[in-house]
Amino acid sequence: MNKNKVETPRFQSIPGSPGRKPRIVLYSHDTLGYGHLRRNMLLAGALKKCGGAPDILLIAGMREAGAFEMPPGVDCVSLPAYSKDNKGEYAARDLSTGLDDLRKIRAATIRAAVQSFAPDLMIVDNVPRGAQYELDPTLKSLRKKRQTRIILGLRDVIDDPAATRREWLRQRNFEALKDFYSGVWIYGDPDIYDAAREYGIETALVPSIVYTGYLDQRERLGAEAAQEAYTGLVRGDPRPYVLCSVGGGRDGVALCNAFARAPMPSGHRGILITGSQMSVAHRRQIKVIAAARDDLKVIEFMREPIVLAARAAAIVGMGGYNTTSEMLSLGRPALIVPRKGPRQEQLLRAERMAGRGFLDMMHPDMLTPSGLGAWISDAVAQRAPRRNALDMTGLDRVRALADEMLDDRGAAIRKFA
Repeated sequence: MNKNKVETPRFQSIPGSPGRKPRIVLYSHDTLGYGHLRRNMLLAGALKKCGGAPDILLIAGMREAGAFEMPPGVDCVSLPAYSKDNKGEYAARDLSTGLDDLRKIRAATIRAAVQSFAPDLMIVDNVPRGAQYELDPTLKSLRKKRQTRIILGLRDVIDDPAATRREWLRQRNFEALKDFYSGVWIYGDPDIYDAAREYGIETALVPSIVYTGYLDQRERLGAEAAQEAYTGLVRGDPRPYVLCSVGGGRDGVALCNAFARAPMPSGHRGILITGSQMSVAHRRQIKVIAAARDDLKVIEFMREPIVLAARAAAIVGMGGYNTTSEMLSLGRPALIVPRKGPRQEQLLRAERMAGRGFLDMMHPDMLTPSGLGAWISDAVAQRAPRRNALDMTGLDRVRALADEMLDDRGAAIRKFA
């Protein structure tokens, strides 16, 4: 579904020489969990299949990016990390520096990397001006050169509509869209959530708004890290398992504790991935619980857990975009226990999906080990995979949209060479 699709005049010439490969930059700010990073890695793998096999540079906002398996032809710049508390306040995650100094370091690194790489296309994830406005110098530089098309990529749900509109007005995001961006790609389906209307993006005078459909996570199944992870965990223990994963883990303590105490159905075991961002004290507490059981395996970090999810008897997780689209892609019995804050994103998404029968939801205020165990017992008894009518062709659509822009690049080369 397209909205307001018009030709944009911003793209005038091409950096570099006519003989070089196309270049794409993907930016993600990454303050909580791995969702933004995983989404951009998935997009990078799809975009590598564009005409000319573009070189892709991923700019990621946390050091864990270096632990993930990048697709061939994709490289990564990892920025020193922000953290965000349950009130949405930012701070330096690991360094003792102040927030403003950290922002300056990140902003200068981003600008230097993008200027040197000279991309034909830049896709910014979720935050039009970057976290703490760190993209402003880069956006202004690219606008001055007029050589790079810039796209804002949005997940299906950002936050409560009224809160998002207030935040975007305060942060002048609508102005940024008008001044710097050639289009907005929304990785969702307006029949589920019409983000452009809910958030007032249609009023921003951006040249093009496109709903791509959801991003099918099954493209990750072929990753070498995914196969290694599955083989290592199932070797020597053939019991079917229930998988619980909470992303980075900082906001997943309650769910991990409930899962660690939940009874498993007879003949089954649980696999729990806590995430590397959960505090050491909380991870230790969960491991103590697990040590008293012979039907629970706890893992702190896994580069690529999707094969585990694909072969699980049931999946339990929180309600981030990647986790939810993974559940929808795989069709396994799935339960979301969304977080309530600092944004309403997960709760809104889970309510919409559960309301349409695509998966199950348990409100976090209702989370107990016994309640979770009851859901698991019912879920593993299901035999037929769950099907949905959602548009899951987002990766194909993104690839086609990027191809259109890179084809225009070729036309510009012929014109201006």
